[in-house]
Amino acid sequence: MSSRTSPISQPITIRRAVARDAKRLTRLVRGSGAYEGKYAAAVAGYRVGPDYIEAHRVFVAVGADEHGGRVLGFYSLVLAPPELDLLFVADEAQGRGIGRLLVAHMQSEARAAGLDRLKVVSHLPAEDFYHRVGAVRTGTAFANPPAVPWDRPEFEFRIPSE
Repeated sequence: MSSRTSPISQPITIRRAVARDAKRLTRLVRGSGAYEGKYAAAVAGYRVGPDYIEAHRVFVAVGADEHGGRVLGFYSLVLAPPELDLLFVADEAQGRGIGRLLVAHMQSEARAAGLDRLKVVSHLPAEDFYHRVGAVRTGTAFANPPAVPWDRPEFEFRIPSE
């Protein structure tokens, strides 16, 4: 079974990001295979800095390994206005349920913050993923050249109370 389709085989911990994670998260964004080719310019200069981590609820999925925990993915929850700003899973870790774990964690955090819904402006290649994890398509975020020269699907997560 390939690593893209195998289930999670190592313990995964989701923890709050800290300033020292900033460079690893930036590398994960800039190195994402989902942003190759025509999409590369959208993340070429992107930076997840310590200031961003401090200002938002950023959480990382860490796998236990010989290096003491490798970042497999992360997300950023912005509370006002409520939005899932970033969600990335390392290319080599995709297809193993880590994105689903991050979404479930995000929903729990959103619920704890008193949110009942939040929006996501999706990258085109991630559209199917958001459908699969329960987000509802609500519209289109129109192109904003030169930063983003293409339209993007807009979704909403409805956060049920427990």
